[in-house]
Amino acid sequence: MNDAARGPEVVGAASGRRFIWQIPTFDGILSLIGPLLVALACCIAGGLGIVTYAPYGPAAAIGVAVGAMAVVAMSQTLILAARPSVLEPLFGGLDRMYRVHKWLGISALVLMILHDQFEPDFDHTVRETSLGDFASDAGEFAFNAFLALIAISWFRRLPFIRLEIPYQLWRFSHRFMGIFFAIVVFHQFFVDMPNIANPSLSQLLNIFGIAGLVAWVHTEFIARRLRRRQFTVRAISQHAETTTLTLTPIGPAMHWRPGQFAFISAPDAGLSEPHPFTISSAPRSDGALTLSIRALGGWTRRLPNALRQGMHIELEGPYGRFDFRKGRAHQIWLAGGVGITPFLAWADSLTKAERRKIHLVYCVSTPGNAIGLETLRAAAQRTAQFSFEVIATAQDGRLTAEQLIGSVPFPVREADLWFCGPTGLKNGILKDLKASGQTPRQVRYEHFTFA
Repeated sequence: MNDAARGPEVVGAASGRRFIWQIPTFDGILSLIGPLLVALACCIAGGLGIVTYAPYGPAAAIGVAVGAMAVVAMSQTLILAARPSVLEPLFGGLDRMYRVHKWLGISALVLMILHDQFEPDFDHTVRETSLGDFASDAGEFAFNAFLALIAISWFRRLPFIRLEIPYQLWRFSHRFMGIFFAIVVFHQFFVDMPNIANPSLSQLLNIFGIAGLVAWVHTEFIARRLRRRQFTVRAISQHAETTTLTLTPIGPAMHWRPGQFAFISAPDAGLSEPHPFTISSAPRSDGALTLSIRALGGWTRRLPNALRQGMHIELEGPYGRFDFRKGRAHQIWLAGGVGITPFLAWADSLTKAERRKIHLVYCVSTPGNAIGLETLRAAAQRTAQFSFEVIATAQDGRLTAEQLIGSVPFPVREADLWFCGPTGLKNGILKDLKASGQTPRQVRYEHFTFA
């Protein structure tokens, strides 16, 4: 179970020792439903394959079972890639839904390799047809194509060397997934198979095959028109390596909660590939919003010179379930670098009536790299419940658990920790807090790394 699914602790004493029961929260339980349903669908397909084709021998049964599981896994990758908002709560947020999407793709690759190794041989059982032969050849072609595409997705950053497949190529390759999946569905529909009395497996695969194709068509040809909203660049500024955009909606405003993110694309600036960025301002009456984007990759490095005031851009969203309002009365917000963006939106939304006791620790390399300090100062003046501290690691050294414990005006072990920033910072702090007996009650974070 990931840290975001942990629940509150109940502390007692037994034989003089402190013991802890973890009580799962409703959101934590809900976020497990999606991965369990995904795994269950694959297991049902595999089980039906084994049971249905067991009379034809173990090799045939295994071959059909892993092939059926591969079809269901591929279908679900396409369904999750469509970003259905109704499924987001079942995974604990879009970031975790994408992680399941990634592992489904890897699982499909392994299952297809196994299917190729245990390819069922029904030559002496069924009457072969020309369409069946063509479907078999089509399946072989789709198998090899999928190996290449999934390998590109899996090894986007090639191990042991610094070569990285450009995001544009990676995303462009993804667009072919639906075409090759359509070939797989054709293969499943028409390949020569013995007549089976129980049609359950075929019906299940037909359902998932059609669902996957519908999801792909929706993603490629429909979603852009339905989901994306038009905005105008009202202001653009540069601070160190961070570009801050103020955007004004064209037409209906987008409604979001502080801490959520949106996918941004700027076709007029040659930046048509959508990338996710956290909205760094609280909702405003005029629908305007702010994005703070740090130059971390090719797309983000081109952004400052490509955009101009008055230019039209597209936003899709909002997404995400990173919401401090679901937390407890004592909260620690820990930000590393551009990970400050959700906390800026949260701080911007704080009012005088805020009852939670909140302390933010903001880690940057140098004081000049800190952004949004005016927002943080305004929040601290507006409510006495909020305080913050900036740690410049170049002069103060890397943040330690001891420093964090000393900075926070309440016991860390009684607080929620909300984190956004480099994974190494999170893992190091949590490890040292645990060693100090100051493990936070709950830890929440998000997983996006696009640049």
